[in-house]
Amino acid sequence: MKARVHVMLKNGVLDPQGEAVRHALGSLGFDGVEGVRQGKVIELDLADGTTEETVRDMCEKLLANTVIESYTVELA
Repeated sequence: MKARVHVMLKNGVLDPQGEAVRHALGSLGFDGVEGVRQGKVIELDLADGTTEETVRDMCEKLLANTVIESYTVELA
């Protein structure tokens, strides 16, 4: 079983990496990019029967800093 966790900074939290990407895109001639938010994707190979609740517990305890990040979980 696989799970994919998407982690992003919460709205209102400064994203310096996203701002650097936005600036670089403008420098490369890609006008019209008004904002960029950068995040991460974590893919987990899990034992069959692992619940979404268990994956959310993993996020709360390690995979995401829930003070400044939000996350979504996809089970496949």
